[in-house]
Amino acid sequence: MKRLFFVLALSIISLGAFSGNYNGFKVSVYVKAYTTEKMKDLHWLDSTWNIISSQIKVDKIYLETHRDLNIIPDETLEQAKKYFLDKGLEVGGGITYTINEMNNFETFCYSNPEHRKLVKEIAEHTAKHFDDFILDDFFFTSCKSDIEIKAKGTKSWTQYRLDLMTEAGQNLVINPAKKVNPKVKVIIKYPNWYDHFSGLGFNLATGPQIFDGVWTGTESRDPSGNQHLQNYESYNIIRYFENLRPGHNRGGWIDSGGTGLGADRYAEEFWLTFFAKAPEISLCAYDELIGVALRPSLRTAWQGQGTSFDYDEMAKPVNLNGSLYTPTTLARVAGYTAEKIDKFINKLGKPIGIKSYKPYQSLGDDFLQNYFGMIGLPMDMYPTFPTDQQVVLLTEQAKYDPDLITKIKAQLTKGGDVIVTTNLLKAIPDKLAEIVELRVPDNVLVNDFSLPWGSTGKATSDKDILVPQVLYHTNDAWETVSAGRPLSNGVSGYPIILRAQYSKGNFYVLTVPNDFGNLYSYPEPVLNQIRQLLSKDLDIRLEGPAKVSLFLYDNGTFIVESFLDEPVTVQLITDQKIEKITDLVGGATYEKLPPPPVPAGFAFFMMRGGPTTNTYRVTLPPHSYKVFQKN
Repeated sequence: MKRLFFVLALSIISLGAFSGNYNGFKVSVYVKAYTTEKMKDLHWLDSTWNIISSQIKVDKIYLETHRDLNIIPDETLEQAKKYFLDKGLEVGGGITYTINEMNNFETFCYSNPEHRKLVKEIAEHTAKHFDDFILDDFFFTSCKSDIEIKAKGTKSWTQYRLDLMTEAGQNLVINPAKKVNPKVKVIIKYPNWYDHFSGLGFNLATGPQIFDGVWTGTESRDPSGNQHLQNYESYNIIRYFENLRPGHNRGGWIDSGGTGLGADRYAEEFWLTFFAKAPEISLCAYDELIGVALRPSLRTAWQGQGTSFDYDEMAKPVNLNGSLYTPTTLARVAGYTAEKIDKFINKLGKPIGIKSYKPYQSLGDDFLQNYFGMIGLPMDMYPTFPTDQQVVLLTEQAKYDPDLITKIKAQLTKGGDVIVTTNLLKAIPDKLAEIVELRVPDNVLVNDFSLPWGSTGKATSDKDILVPQVLYHTNDAWETVSAGRPLSNGVSGYPIILRAQYSKGNFYVLTVPNDFGNLYSYPEPVLNQIRQLLSKDLDIRLEGPAKVSLFLYDNGTFIVESFLDEPVTVQLITDQKIEKITDLVGGATYEKLPPPPVPAGFAFFMMRGGPTTNTYRVTLPPHSYKVFQKN
């Protein structure tokens, strides 16, 4: 009986420790190897940890054991590990498999016997100290040494690297680590450039299956930087990796790379990671949390307007651990943001959205779904063709499925819709001709748009937009949204949304600008038509300008977020059964707007939704979100 009580007590203690400092999520800090090495100096360790812990509550530390051929000694690892365990934190390990990160991210050559031996030894060394460890971004290979060239043989570089890194993961990392420590969990962190993984050996068909879990790089940073990632990716990539193997996405990972745009950009990456229901976030890295100082340039021009991230409120003295501390570094930006979302994040259900099919190892329309997310389309990417939806979105990536046309026909035959992008049409016109015969001979400039009969609103753009020209057989297909330069009183026009019937379903072509960023220059009424077309599986959609996003959950909660630098008012169009929406944080209730006058013509009335929809109006400050419950 005493033994049973003791076991139960231990279980309760363990559960209490696991619950952490926040409701429904954990905050961890990743320590790079050169910083772990400094932790041999306990005075330095204690002084720097005081900087971080006085500004944010941390649940777990990951101590890196290797980076750039720097292997941290046993005694340093054990000393640092004990220090954090004594502070009540969980402690895990980390490995970055680089030869020299500063030399174009120089990776190991995984067919080189000397490199293979070292990779294995590093995994064994790490497993000896930790029951879980993360492989940072660099478990890929860009090596083209003479050894690798010979080993590749007649394979493509992509296929060779996919096979090689799957083998290396299993035989050089996972198996050796588990032989040393059978309890160890080996987790791979995938970086933010997911559409280009296959060329460097990240195999999303095998990796999530052989590793014990994945971590997700949600560092979207500055969209004008050299990766050109859109803000929305910090949400979308978590959802995609979760769909690769449900239940095995351990968390998201951000760094200070976007702080040149202000502290808001860092906070935004933080909360977008959790909007996707990541269970944990890792702040990369310890040195940034102590070294990136708060400074006037981090306070953006739109502050003081009631924004979700309030710089002045963040900078006030904070009471953590029973004492008042003055914020000094980036750690407080993270701590403040964690405290804000802790008030509601556990009330959100499972994220849902418009299902988009991305086969394993596919390329094309690179990162386009993130641009769609930025125009108010809630994205949900899957590695298998969705069969449970009214609407399926197919980008150029879908061309990698040899059975794609059969799947499209099945979707249409059962009465569903398929929306394809112009780049998919250009990639496989002969195959899609089994559905409808279309041509894309050239590109054209447009700036003036027409809408379906009965639609209203200004439909001109303030810039010329280069788009693919789609040609079709009149009456075999028909434009529902057109564009020209000009279109009104002009002589030429081109489809932006093209519809063709097939069996009981509808096949649509969505014209995507050559520069995906020009989606943001489509006029609001055009964006609203695109949203309506793609949202048939959803009970709510957005109307308004670009750079406002919608996040939906299966329990009736949802979030609207603006990425604009000025306030914006948007409309939410819902099913009629949704009688009101409530702000989950502020408590305000939004009543539906009175229906507009019924115009002459029943067809027009039905096109506008008629009596089947309700409309709500929401105003957002710059770079801010609001969280709602549908009632």
